[in-house]
Amino acid sequence: MSQLYNSIEPNIIDDEMVQKAIEEQCPEDIGKLAKREGINFKDVTELQLSFRNILQIDNLWQFENLTKLQLDNNIIEKIEALESLVHLVWLDLSFNNIEVIEGLDTLVKLQDLSLYNNRISKIEHMDTLQELQIFSIGKNNVTTLEDVIYLRRFKNLRTLNLTGNPLCHDEQYTLFVVAHLPDLVYLDFKLVSDTTREVAVLKYQDLTEPLEREEAQALAQLEEKQAKQKELEYHKTAFVEYLNGSFLFDSMYAEDTEAAKLAYLPGVGNLLQAYPSWREFVSVCANLFNYGLKEYEKREAEVSDFYESLQEALTANQQEGRKIILDFENRNKRRLDEIHSASSYDIAESKRAEYKEDILQLSEALMTLEMLIADQLEELIKDFKGNIAVIASTFIENVKGMMTQCRDLENHHHEKLLEISITTLEKLVKNQLDEDLPADVQMLLVDKTTIVNAVNASHSIRLLKIAKRESDILSNTYRWQASVTEKAFQNEIDRNRDRVREIVQYIDNLQEELDNIEILEPTE
Repeated sequence: MSQLYNSIEPNIIDDEMVQKAIEEQCPEDIGKLAKREGINFKDVTELQLSFRNILQIDNLWQFENLTKLQLDNNIIEKIEALESLVHLVWLDLSFNNIEVIEGLDTLVKLQDLSLYNNRISKIEHMDTLQELQIFSIGKNNVTTLEDVIYLRRFKNLRTLNLTGNPLCHDEQYTLFVVAHLPDLVYLDFKLVSDTTREVAVLKYQDLTEPLEREEAQALAQLEEKQAKQKELEYHKTAFVEYLNGSFLFDSMYAEDTEAAKLAYLPGVGNLLQAYPSWREFVSVCANLFNYGLKEYEKREAEVSDFYESLQEALTANQQEGRKIILDFENRNKRRLDEIHSASSYDIAESKRAEYKEDILQLSEALMTLEMLIADQLEELIKDFKGNIAVIASTFIENVKGMMTQCRDLENHHHEKLLEISITTLEKLVKNQLDEDLPADVQMLLVDKTTIVNAVNASHSIRLLKIAKRESDILSNTYRWQASVTEKAFQNEIDRNRDRVREIVQYIDNLQEELDNIEILEPTE
């Protein structure tokens, strides 16, 4: 397209251009209104910017609800600035000067993509477009049939256009594509016949079968990874992630440089193996992990029971409210008929006064009903808050108890390590040490103060790791407790406010309807 615009100044996408484009694509009357009152770009779902000599994509971030975008027949050189268009389903970038497929990562809902008539030589960088159904990349510079294999990842791809690329000159082109994309329905604007599909499968099965095995293996690995991630998220919601193994124990030594040096001291290796014993430490963590999962289920059950009770109370209250309104409206029709058919002005006014009193009584009945449910729910929420507090405090106390067990094990290990270190120092002083120690370890054995400080520093690091893990669990528990109770309170405040507003509006409408009834005064 650039040849047609050589004498025209390249454009950029600005507010004036998109404003004009929107006005043009609207019906005439709506377009005039849009021109007069302006347009909220967030409300636009389709945008056509074809034939505008656009050189660079920009300033589209405001169109966050866009589902269809046409940028064809311009002089665009790079796919960019589309990351905010996450709802895009249809994108046309045909007849431009694009050389590389890029900048599409966030367009995960994209189903129809046209890159027809550009300068692209490789099909790549489209991994996130798993919803892709139609892909047109004809009249580009794609040269190798192997590029087609990349498209196997798009399980929903049914329509593909590659015509006009150098790879189409290969005499095996059609069979290769059909064999490697078995779910393809249309290729280069033609329906893929069953015969073509059968021939293609037979011809290339030696190539496709290994691919299928690799893909099946990759899929299995992905599903396993996703399952582990899902399990980890579950453990996180229970506040006990990574406690079902030796992670905490291992992390205590991961950043402890002094421990690595002390490990060279005679007897420390056996001590670490025994870590009185490290299996006991891991066992405590496992107990905490299992307890945490059980407590999570208990927390979830408590929340679920609360909202179930809340809904039961609300449903009963709403049914009572509907009954009151239904009874009133049945009388309402009769009252209005009596006013309209009254034989005299005085009778009509009397009936109006009676109806007005009915409206007042209705208002009082509905407000009283709302006060009753508000009081009932307040008690429910109060009980809920108390139950949550008990659950949280019990969990916290038990967590502290188990973490104390971990500290006790660490303290016992520390005492043994300190004993070995001092014994080693004494042997060194008496020249009774048989082992050759590394220079940095010997530096710790210059005197008792140095070795004791090193052992204590190592101990402090490990205690901090235990304290940090305990603190994380407690903090998460406190946050959950505050969040779940505050949500219950705020939901009730919002519900009560909305219901009172609803009642007031309903009563006002009834009163307005009554006030609008005209009663002819008697003539003198």
